[in-house]
Amino acid sequence: MESILVLTHCDEAGNVLSKGSLEAVAAGKELAARLGAVWSIGIVGAEVESAARSVSSTGVRIVAVSGDAFAQPRFSSDAAACEAICCAVQPTMVLAPHSSRFARIMGAVAHRVGGCIDTHVAAVIGAEAIEAQRWFYRQRIEAALTRTHRPWFLLLDIGTHTAYAGETGVLALESIHVELPALRSRVVGTRSPERGGAGNIRPDAKLLFVVGAGWTKKQPDGHVHAEDDAKLILQFLQASGASLGSSKSLVDQGGEGNPVLPFLTHLNQVGQTGSTPRHRKGLATCCHGEEPHVVGWRFVGERRAVSLDPNCGWTRGKADVVYVADAFQVMACLDKLLEEHAVDSAQSVQ
Repeated sequence: MESILVLTHCDEAGNVLSKGSLEAVAAGKELAARLGAVWSIGIVGAEVESAARSVSSTGVRIVAVSGDAFAQPRFSSDAAACEAICCAVQPTMVLAPHSSRFARIMGAVAHRVGGCIDTHVAAVIGAEAIEAQRWFYRQRIEAALTRTHRPWFLLLDIGTHTAYAGETGVLALESIHVELPALRSRVVGTRSPERGGAGNIRPDAKLLFVVGAGWTKKQPDGHVHAEDDAKLILQFLQASGASLGSSKSLVDQGGEGNPVLPFLTHLNQVGQTGSTPRHRKGLATCCHGEEPHVVGWRFVGERRAVSLDPNCGWTRGKADVVYVADAFQVMACLDKLLEEHAVDSAQSVQ
């Protein structure tokens, strides 16, 4: 019989589980019910009692490693904590979120306990033979992986499962003490880019806002207004908290000497040769909706587009709603509405 361990960690606040961790808990609960297996939860963080209470209604064994040394992501401390939990539970299957914190250490943890690992897992299916589903070749090939070697570690892509939400139950927390080696690095603080600046890629944002090459084309007055357009976009990103994406043609213009949006890089590129985000909603502007780009939207829940071309790719079944309008005017109106909403909210608080 399989024994399942769900490894989780606290978020930046340090006392609640991250969104990816709650998704892993839901996946572990579903898998254990399907297999009739015993499962447990492991937590790593500074203060884990509150995090443990949020999943205590599962009624399973909860093992935790806590302390100031585990407040911030660090390879040596996180790897030691996860290894200690695995040794205490002795699982045959380990599920964990594919977060930046766990992605950097879980391969080492699997090696230390003699296991194997697969990453970017989108689903875990099967009852008799467990299969891990994941995508290859820019999400164009889906594969189902099976292994007989145990323990088998699976890193689950964030956004592929519904986050666990349950009532608070009776907490029976088992704490494990971990002796850490001498730490060569010490976290003295964190600095994050300002919203609307270099940190415009936000995987947890509810909205994906995509800009196309049309933003750098001539407007009705016969001139390009790249600077004004950049202000419109940045103002929208700052007010809405959306994540910024781009078509390949727009980010490529920087190397061709054409006017570009200064805050765009190839990291913003969405599509066949770019990223495949998993936001709940997406809004495309000044983008034709051609297949190499739209393939990157396959995991976006609700798609909307603004285009002056009524025959663009978005109108051919690739978007849920298409607004045939001038994106420049639409964004100016949106920014104004968001600004008014922010003012009204501030006044109501006062």
